[in-house]
Amino acid sequence: MLDIRDLQVVYEDNHLIAVNKPAGWLVQGDITGDTPLSEYVKTYIKLRYKKPGAVFLGVIHRLDRPVSGTVVFARTSKALTRMNKQFQDRKVKKTYWAISPNRPNPIEGRLTHYLLKDKERNVTSAYDQIGRRTANAKKAVLDYKLISSMGGHHLLEVNLITGRPHQIRVQLSKIGCSIRGDIKYGHPRANRDGSIHLHCHKMTFEHPTKKEAVTIITNPPDEQLWNQFGDIFV
Repeated sequence: MLDIRDLQVVYEDNHLIAVNKPAGWLVQGDITGDTPLSEYVKTYIKLRYKKPGAVFLGVIHRLDRPVSGTVVFARTSKALTRMNKQFQDRKVKKTYWAISPNRPNPIEGRLTHYLLKDKERNVTSAYDQIGRRTANAKKAVLDYKLISSMGGHHLLEVNLITGRPHQIRVQLSKIGCSIRGDIKYGHPRANRDGSIHLHCHKMTFEHPTKKEAVTIITNPPDEQLWNQFGDIFV
């Protein structure tokens, strides 16, 4: 059972609110019927600002349920429209941390694949090129680099150039660097809590009304494996 007291708000003003999403929380409702993060944020706003009636909250982007980290919501329709435009135009810089049991070779580079999602199975496949059977695949690009290695695990920094469903998970798996706990994309064992070791660490964008740069940083979960790399998360 989730508790609104577990909500970690890292930024808020009249137009935006950002939280550090715990792994396991949905961003937006789905067929499970579980209460999503968006509803907890609405409740937080309603209580904090003593707002009568319904609270407006726009979902700008999402993180997969087992992923933790930075999620930004819009508190006004104007902010929602302008933030959606920034995401569509790829003007939002998103930096992730991922832990893999495998060391990438080379240790840094750009990955370009073509992704095709099976909606029924909720699984994405990565291809090196488009063929007749993959004509509807979407181009996916990211930059990665090895940051640190410790205790048989490797910390990677990933900067998304495009934003596709399960993009980081499937592209890292494609080069033999499946994310710790991600059994959907090649890791042999699940984490006990159902999380995977992927965290949206930093997001930079233009404020929708002030027109100034905003950078939001969130730390990974307080968990043993993440904590091994704790000195890096600054």
